[in-house]
Formats: sequence, C-alpha cells, structure tokens
Amino acid sequence: MPGPVPDTLGHEPTHRAIEAVWRIECAKIVAVLTRLTRDLGLAEECAQDALVAALEHWPRQGVPDNPAAWLTTTAKRRALDHLRHQQLQARKHEAIGHDLEALEALIVPDFVDALDAARQDSVGDDLLRLIFIACHPVLSTDARVALTLRLLGGLSTDEIARAFLVPEPTIAQRIVRAKKTLASAQVPFELPPREALAERLASVLEVVYLVFNEGYAATQGDDWMRPALCDEALRLARVLAGLAPDEPEVLGLVALLELQASRLAARVGADGEPVLLLKQDRLRWDRLLIRRGLVALEHAVALCSAAGIGLGSYALQAAIAACHARAAQADDTDWAAIVALYDAMLAVAPSPVVALNRAVAVSMAFGPAQALGIVERLLAEPRLKNYPWLFSVHGDLLSRLERHREAQAAFEQAAGMTRNAREQRLLLARAQEAAVAAGSP
Repeated sequence: MPGPVPDTLGHEPTHRAIEAVWRIECAKIVAVLTRLTRDLGLAEECAQDALVAALEHWPRQGVPDNPAAWLTTTAKRRALDHLRHQQLQARKHEAIGHDLEALEALIVPDFVDALDAARQDSVGDDLLRLIFIACHPVLSTDARVALTLRLLGGLSTDEIARAFLVPEPTIAQRIVRAKKTLASAQVPFELPPREALAERLASVLEVVYLVFNEGYAATQGDDWMRPALCDEALRLARVLAGLAPDEPEVLGLVALLELQASRLAARVGADGEPVLLLKQDRLRWDRLLIRRGLVALEHAVALCSAAGIGLGSYALQAAIAACHARAAQADDTDWAAIVALYDAMLAVAPSPVVALNRAVAVSMAFGPAQALGIVERLLAEPRLKNYPWLFSVHGDLLSRLERHREAQAAFEQAAGMTRNAREQRLLLARAQEAAVAAGSP
C-alpha cells in the first residue's frame, strides 16, 4: 500500500480522508478485483492505482460523496484496461478493422459479464474468499501472517516489518513468494469445498490468533505489547464472524480476543512496564469488550449445544478468559473451574503450553506444591526448552514455596531467554526479589 503523499498544497485534511477510506476499503476492493480478474497480484496493483488516482484528483476536485464507490469503480476500470490490453496483444490480428465497441464485444464479454455479476454479489462473500486465499495451507505460517496483514489488515510492507521487527525486504520477499506460491498452486478464488472447509477455516483462525498474540505479548523489542496488531486481529475476527456467523470456533475466537483485548489498558503501568494479571487494576478493564466477548461466547456455546458437540479450542480459551472477566477482583477467580477448562483443552488440543497454563491454574486452585511436579516434568519437554515462561512459572512456584535461591536461578534463566526488553526487566526484577528474600540482595 503506498504511503501518504507529503502535503505540499495545503490538502492535509483530504489526504487524511483518503488514508482513512483506504484503510477501511482496501481489502474489499482487492477482494472484488481478485474475483473478477482471478489474479491476486493484478487485483492489488489495480487497487493501488486507484489509491494513487485518489491522491491526484481528490485534493483538486474534493472528496466524492461516496469515496468507497469511487475507489472501487476506478480500480475496476484499471483492471478492465489491463485485461483489454492483454487480450489486444494476444488477438491484435483479429482486432484490425474493428472499432472499440466491436472489439469489446469480441474480447472481453466474460469480464464485462463478471462486472455485471459483481453488482449482484455481496462484498462479504468476496472478503471471505480473500481471507481463505491469504490463509491457504499451501503457504507457510509466516507467509500467511504477512499476506493477511497486507491484504486484509491494510498495513504497508514497512508497517508489517516494524510490527514483527524484521527488515522490510524480508517481509516484501515473504509477500512476493506467497503470491507466487498461490499462483503456482493455481489456488481458485472461491470458498474451499465442504470436505476441505474445516482445514482451511482452522488455518484462517490460526493466523488471526497468532497476529493477536504477537500484539498481546510481543516476542521481541522494547514494548510489552503492540496494540495495533491486537486491533487488526480483532477487526479480522469480527469480519470473519460477520461472514460466518454460525461457526462456533469463529465465535469462540471472537469471544477470546474481545475478552483478552479488554485487559490491554491494564497490562502496562504509567511507565510502560508490564503489569501481570493478578496485579491489574480491574477497573481499567474495558467493560464493553467484556460484554461483547461474553455474548459471543454464549452464542458459540449455544451453537455447540444445538449441534451436540463440545467446545473447540478457541471457545474453551474464551471460557477461561470469561472466568477472569467475571471476577471483580483476583481473589474471586474460580480457579477450580479454570483447571477443569484446561483439562478439556488438553483433550481437544493437547500441547505443552496448555499443560503449563493448567499448572498455573492448579497452583492457584490447590497450592504451588501440587503444581511444582507438573512444571518440573515439563522442564524435560524439548518443545519448551527455549520458552522463557516455563522457567518463569517454575521460579514463581519455587518462590511461593520459599525456595528463593532456586527461584532466583529460574527467573535469571528465563530472563536470559526472552528477546523482549520489558519482559526481561520484569524477570530480572523477580530474580532480585528472590535474592533479597534469600538474604543476598
């Protein structure tokens, strides 16, 4: 997506309007054009041409009454011109002697018919198709995330690179390779067949979930969180829920993200340092987001009950988040219920991280001694050997059991693993507290 044009003519308000409209509408425009052209690269190119045209014309002519329609129409014209040119080159020997109307009737009837059909088709269907293309399993997870943010999040290559702390050329290469892979695989611009829907939907939800998590707890950098990524993921989840309102796991993911996002303002102090869950000021939690999350969770539970199926992974995580959201203060949390929900999670989607989270809940419900054995068994889990929060949890349990020397070592080990500066300071502070408690500040 081209960046804003410097304001040299005193048209800054117009430029801001263009950028605002573009961020909202770009995914819809690319979706419509991809259906019409069957070419994701061409669709994005034509959409960008429309943006450039707006930057050229709107400052002089004023913002149109319907800016979204103006951008979409302009982009469609660019696409039609491109296809006309392509077919002219292929059939120029047939075009000699024909006037433009005859030529159009000869070479682009299918495309013109598609344009007419587009007026009858909902943009929602196009967006849904585009989401499934961007998150196609043929792509690597990194490529899915980059392409999703590029096409559906409306982020520029530079913004994505800064969000994930990698060089801009790296992200650009991922996006280019993703498009080439989709083209080589001849991925059709359509919803997957029924038998493949579950796999594809799982891929879509996974990407949105990963994007949110990176914003909620940044893996690298100087900031504890990246709220812009959380906002983009939540927006995508809401779009998906609007397009697939009867999918329990879609609603489960929306519920989870709404509930998690409700805590964002309380997760950092005035100095930007992390504030862990049990110490957060719950008056700062966003009650509107909590209500939205609980409603989405209730809907997911009702759909599962009607279908006679159990809750999926995202809905179960949302149910855990709901236990926290319903507790007015940390001491009111129903930790036994959370342990039971994690038991269900281990049955549905077993992983060592889920087992670690369950251990934390066990420590809160039944005491640190009961959880310590679980965590120490997880220390031998190869998939967690570089996971700093395993060692942080271990340190916390040891500290609560007054084994302060061991706790200090565990916190220091965790601090040495993390790549996030604020997370590292938090862990080192915990190590120092343990050292003081052990009598050696």
